[in-house]
Amino acid sequence: MRIGHGYDAHRFGGERPFVIGGVRIPHTEGISAHSDGDTLAHAVIDALFGAAGMRDIGANYPDCAAEFDGADSIALLADCASKIRAAGFSVEYIDCTVVAQAPKMAAHIPTMRENLARACGVDVSRVNVKATTEEKMGFTGSGQGIAAHAVCLLHE
Repeated sequence: MRIGHGYDAHRFGGERPFVIGGVRIPHTEGISAHSDGDTLAHAVIDALFGAAGMRDIGANYPDCAAEFDGADSIALLADCASKIRAAGFSVEYIDCTVVAQAPKMAAHIPTMRENLARACGVDVSRVNVKATTEEKMGFTGSGQGIAAHAVCLLHE
């Protein structure tokens, strides 16, 4: 078994819509990012690559590459999962936490779980998504951006 941890953060602003876990959520702010800025998908990708010893999202999908400008992060996650399987691993479990003061995530979590599970080729019961605020502290609490943590368990 292998364990991986992923973290990602993006500032609000820019022209990109607010997408998290493959769900476009109405919000007063967009995401500033090279890809679609899906912070949750990025954290999961980093957790998977980390557990497999395959570096990180930046090494596999560099933000200086034109081909990833505006990229669909759920599609990148599906590609990541394919690379993980090709390396001889299976995804056993993924647990994630989205950190944002706003917008509220609860109503969207079931769809986020489905999107992440489908991209990883696993049953939705193997993916958990939680959301929290930072009680108005830090960059997420002050509404400057969003962050996400993910941990995963891979089997060789």
